[in-house]
Amino acid sequence: MTVNFAHCLFEQSGTFKRAFEDLGIHARDYDIENRFDQTDWSGDLFAEIESAFKGKPSIFDYIATDDLLLVFFPCTYFCENNMLFFMGTNVNYRGLTQPDKILRVIQRADERHACYVRLLELCYICESRGLRAIIENPYNAHHYLRFNFPYKPAVIDMNRRRSGDFFPKPTQYIFVNCTPAGKRSVQMDKERRFVRKERGVKRSLISYDYAHNFICDHILG
Repeated sequence: MTVNFAHCLFEQSGTFKRAFEDLGIHARDYDIENRFDQTDWSGDLFAEIESAFKGKPSIFDYIATDDLLLVFFPCTYFCENNMLFFMGTNVNYRGLTQPDKILRVIQRADERHACYVRLLELCYICESRGLRAIIENPYNAHHYLRFNFPYKPAVIDMNRRRSGDFFPKPTQYIFVNCTPAGKRSVQMDKERRFVRKERGVKRSLISYDYAHNFICDHILG
């Protein structure tokens, strides 16, 4: 596909912003913080999605139909380990009484619902305005979106290392109003890292090479 301008949303998007720019495509990075000194717009993206959904002014008013949204949507409440929270067996619940565990589960259910609704609202915004978007999230057997979402991933990368990343980490990409180009680069020159040994944001870091290869393979073709 041809991309006039790339709008990269949420954490990790700065790496893709640099890769887009190196390929001659103007790009902006949107996030609530500027941890990697790449953020062009800093603010609450969930609030912007909600505003756009309600027809109020938002950053989406400045995105054109020949642009592309690349969205690294927060996966905290969709990932497989949520099963432990909802079963009340998560290590954070040790020492709690059963009533307290139930209250924690209710709270997490509310938080997941809010996150899920924002994602659906984002898709509605794209569909109603004719905007193109690629939405990234992890992929595994018990991922919440696998069985509870009106879109199926157009690209499933079961081993990101094959395209130049540090982690195998299975990842899905949902394409809205666009389709993947269908190419595939192979580059396994990185030292392998294990998610369980990393902490914080390092658990989901994407290498520059992976971002470059993804754009060339699945977006530009």
